[in-house]
Order: sequence, then C-alpha cells, then structure tokens
Amino acid sequence: MNREEKSQLLSELNGLLSGSELVIVAHYKGLTVKEVSELRDKIREAGAGFKVTKNRITRLALKGTKFEGIADLFTGPTAIAFANDPVSACKACVNFAKDNEKLVIMGGANSEGVLSIDDIKKLASIPSMDELRAKIIGLLQAPGAQLARLAKAYSEKEAA
Repeated sequence: MNREEKSQLLSELNGLLSGSELVIVAHYKGLTVKEVSELRDKIREAGAGFKVTKNRITRLALKGTKFEGIADLFTGPTAIAFANDPVSACKACVNFAKDNEKLVIMGGANSEGVLSIDDIKKLASIPSMDELRAKIIGLLQAPGAQLARLAKAYSEKEAA
C-alpha cells in the first residue's frame, strides 16, 4: 500500500468514525472468511457497519474524533463495528460473539465516552428502536382493538 492509498484510507476511516455514534472494537482471530461475511451480513441487517482495520492507520484516524480514548484497544487482528444506533451494533456483535467464541469484543466508545465490555452487553440487552416503536404502536392500538371486541361481543349477545 503506497502513501496515497494510506492517506485515502486514513481520511475515509476518519470520516466514517466522525459520522458514527458508536464504535465497537473486536478481535476476530480464527474467524473464517465465511464467518466474517456472516458477521458483516448480520451487522448490516442491524443497520450498522463492520470493517477490518489496520491498527496504525485506525489510531491515526481516531485523532480529532470523539473516540480517541479507545486507541489503545487497537492491537492484534482488529475490526470495528460502527453505527448511529448504538443498540443495533451492540446487539449484533454480542449475539454473534455468543455463538462464535472467536470474535472477542475488546471494548468500544460512544459520544459520551469509552465503553467497557459490560457496558456493551448492557446496551445489547436494550430493545432496539424498531422494537420500541412496535411496542408503542401495539400499546396505542390495544384500547381500540379491545373496544371493538367488546362492541362486537355485545352486539352478538343482543342478536341472540
């Protein structure tokens, strides 16, 4: 990789990190290409992104972003998951790590600071925005549906 390619990768990675609300750092040593592709697909389905990174370039790209505090996590075979919805990326990574012990979550950061592994697991246990929206819609529709059932039952009783 020549200087120009490194410079382009650095600016691309810096823009990616600057536009994200959450970054999760993980080691992927031992994952096959198929497993990494599966992980990428699951993370994409969750509305997040996944990228295998070069540690030195990533440390440089972190400068000037809100994620500077995680620079020390970039050692070994490192990849990052990034998203604007913190719950979705955490959920996808934690669920994949449960099924595949070769993915080791090292830590991460959000706009408020550095996240430990436990913080990431707590975020993963929170329902996603889509799940919360579905619950709210269900709660809003429940009284109307119940009223319709009562009216129908009453009218059937009167007819009989």
